[in-house]
Amino acid sequence: MLQDTTTGKSRYPLLFGVDTPSQLRDLELAELELLAIELRGFLIEVTSQTGGHLAPGLGAVELTIALHYVFNTPDDRVVWDIGHQAYPHKILTGRRDRLHSIRQHKGLSGFLKRSESEFDTFGAGHASTSISAALGMAVASGLQGKDNEVVAVIGDGALTGGMAFEALNNAGDLDANLLVILNDNEMSISPNVGAISNYLARILSGHAYTTVREGSKTVLGTLPPSVKNLARRWEEHMKGMVMPSTLFEELGFYYIGPIDGHDLDTVVTTLKNMKEMKGPRFLHVVTQKGKGFEPAEGDPCVFHGVTPFNPDTGKLEMKKKGRSYTNVFSDWLCDMAERDNQLVGITPAMREGSGLVQFSKQYPDRYFDVGIAEQHALTFAAGLSCEGLKPVVAIYSTFLQRAYDQLIHDISIQGLDVLLAIDRAGLVGADGATHAGVYDYSFLRCVPDLILMAPADEAECRNMLFTGYQYCGPTAVRYPRGNGPGIPEQSEMSLLPIGKADLWRSTTCKTNKVAILAFGTMAHPCGEVAEKIDATIVNMRFVKPLDESLILELSKNHDLIVTVEENVLLGGAGSGVNECLHKHGRTVDILNIGVPDEHLDHGSQSQQLADCGLDKESIEKQIMNRLSASVDNTVFTDPLTALGS
Repeated sequence: MLQDTTTGKSRYPLLFGVDTPSQLRDLELAELELLAIELRGFLIEVTSQTGGHLAPGLGAVELTIALHYVFNTPDDRVVWDIGHQAYPHKILTGRRDRLHSIRQHKGLSGFLKRSESEFDTFGAGHASTSISAALGMAVASGLQGKDNEVVAVIGDGALTGGMAFEALNNAGDLDANLLVILNDNEMSISPNVGAISNYLARILSGHAYTTVREGSKTVLGTLPPSVKNLARRWEEHMKGMVMPSTLFEELGFYYIGPIDGHDLDTVVTTLKNMKEMKGPRFLHVVTQKGKGFEPAEGDPCVFHGVTPFNPDTGKLEMKKKGRSYTNVFSDWLCDMAERDNQLVGITPAMREGSGLVQFSKQYPDRYFDVGIAEQHALTFAAGLSCEGLKPVVAIYSTFLQRAYDQLIHDISIQGLDVLLAIDRAGLVGADGATHAGVYDYSFLRCVPDLILMAPADEAECRNMLFTGYQYCGPTAVRYPRGNGPGIPEQSEMSLLPIGKADLWRSTTCKTNKVAILAFGTMAHPCGEVAEKIDATIVNMRFVKPLDESLILELSKNHDLIVTVEENVLLGGAGSGVNECLHKHGRTVDILNIGVPDEHLDHGSQSQQLADCGLDKESIEKQIMNRLSASVDNTVFTDPLTALGS
């Protein structure tokens, strides 16, 4: 629908004449308003067909245009935080005609990616990294004698991350030539946006004011320190009467704003003025998430990341039926909170994604969203546990990586009673490598005294959460994105014996006997493979502690042990089985199947599973190939050397 059905002409004539930012800079300032309208319409149209992140980009249209209009990108560096808001950036930097492939296999990444475009100066899928990266670039430019500009664009949600403030503190101290732009799309810092505020921003960023300001430094330099401090406090007081500048000024930044991020004339003028300044500068831009699309303006949370939808009505396509693991956790948390008033729920800014919406409504006093601050989330939970409460931390596997030190130092060493509910474990599909939860078996398995469970289905997930909650000490339950295989939960919850696997099926073969040890999500697919090839199948349930007695028993009467996990092979659950067999001096042929030692590209979850050899067909083929090789060569492998085979 890129053409008008009545006239047959392009509905985006101006946009389709802009293939690079250099062409954008050839436009007249007055033409930018029309470009913004076309860009917003194009983004809505394409995303309605493909799904993806919509509301953040809609809010950043004018800011994106202004940045590429004012700055000489890519020589001037623009570093976006995360990338949710960067779809307009992709469109204006030569990827417009490929936007329909976004988040699909071999298509555009949903985030910024250095290998995708020279305009993507820094790749990121986790929040709060932009200022640190931009500061590094600014310092490098200075050391190399370059004169290019470096700009960091950070959303207000990402500014809740401590890393952002660490970078601000460092940047102010270094007096780096850096511009930080706060894209405040939730009105969470200051609502004072309008004609007066925009006028003040123009004045304060203008040449006359900055000349006087810089000149005053020279004059004040000859005065006693007490007089200089008085003059500086007077300036801060006058600005503080109309704008929230004090915090950023104290960190060493020259603060401008807030300005209306949808007023292109104001944004362009302010950026031009600030480009002429040097040192640490901070521009506060207020935008509306979902701007220009009424359904997204009304519910920016729902339209943050969307499935395909009707662009006329905003109605989303129906998602596939079935219970998601996130919903299983959500129901369990509310049920458990009803039983135990010591339960508290914690999330690092992922209320919807981690399934805490209902809990936050039913138990608002026991619900804590700590912002994008995973380190704080775990140590906060540790403090709650010290005083006798029972914290449940709902966190994505990929984000738990950011709090590893806190898990070891603040929770594990002290033996505190904290339950980690780890969502998005395993392959996550369209979000790609930055969000892949394929390392948690490896980095959690080595934490002393931590109980680590992986459910095979929805029913087991509920019981594992209950088991982990009842256990006195640090525990973790890791479950995948999406729906389970359809095993309904029971309202009554059952305690699982710690460290005990579940033998689902024993082989009837007399020779070439295979035992498949499946972890978590791999149990049901491997169960089907086991039925087909007549193998023993075990749902391992526990990654730590392993059911060593069962492993050793199976090694006595099977010719091949196969471990299957949706985790990297290096240091994963299969490694644990290898170590167990080696420790007890058992020699048996072993095959480890899991995620290879490489970063996986984005695509559907099913495509990623196939690429890793974790779909049913690939698992069966690998087992049969190993059996064939063993029979032909009578090879039996020491399990410690089988890692990665």
